[in-house]
Amino acid sequence: MTKPDNANVTSAAPDLNESARAKVNLTLRVLGRRVDGFHDLESVVAFADCADRLTLTPGANLTLAASGPRAQECGETADNLVLKAARLLGERVANLKTGGFALDKHLPVAAGIGGGSADAAAALRLLAQANGIEIGDARVTEAARLTGADVPVCVRSKACVMTGVGETLQPLSLPAMPAVLVNPRVPVATKDVFAALGLRNGQLHVGVSDVIEAIVWPDAGASMDEWLRMLADGTNDLETPAIRIQPVIGEVLKALRATGARLSRMSGSGATCFAIFGHEADARAAAQTIARDHPQWWVHAGTLS
Repeated sequence: MTKPDNANVTSAAPDLNESARAKVNLTLRVLGRRVDGFHDLESVVAFADCADRLTLTPGANLTLAASGPRAQECGETADNLVLKAARLLGERVANLKTGGFALDKHLPVAAGIGGGSADAAAALRLLAQANGIEIGDARVTEAARLTGADVPVCVRSKACVMTGVGETLQPLSLPAMPAVLVNPRVPVATKDVFAALGLRNGQLHVGVSDVIEAIVWPDAGASMDEWLRMLADGTNDLETPAIRIQPVIGEVLKALRATGARLSRMSGSGATCFAIFGHEADARAAAQTIARDHPQWWVHAGTLS
């Protein structure tokens, strides 16, 4: 039998795709600043249904190209966390298969919703898949931790309690909650917000009893009402210093609270704020009102889970 002309041609590996979902800090306590300068945190983290999209085309060279409505906000490609994460994993996995990353950028940057961290986490998931590595592999975990504090939780991309400097994760069974995210299109540098918080190395931000007393979060199957009662007792310790740096964050919170939201708060170090509603229709109506009144703001209506 005659072989077809392409019988000896090895087919190229297919492109791999991942969503990089926005991270939302429903609560964020700063327990203190460690002697090494890092801050110990405790945060209930959820993920939104808005996301960037990352594609990996397997190849010999590690590259990154950005497109999409927020591509110009990404800055220098060489500084992107996608490449940082890939290089850190490459230092830990011999002969790591990489290739060309294509980032479709939709999430605002320096916005408190982990856009860059989510992109880096998606890169680690793609590289793990391309190399047959379990996502829970210690090498992936270490690369995530060294890339950035929010990257480990974004690798998981599921609701959890995040503690320490972001490395300790406790899964949560969070119900789907209709929500609106709003960013006033002003970047806020995380380091500036922590600097404004003003903690010295080795200084606690909460009382000793607060550190010892662990919060017991609702079990699987708990209603959204039960969750909202618990979350309402929480806070975001970075909200006040972030508003001092960018007062427009206060305007965003005021606009969200005027819509009748069940809960509203800033996410991360800002400037994105969120509001949770009882029904999807209420979230959509609130988003439409805010987008109409503030056409320069980024507004998303969707679901947190």
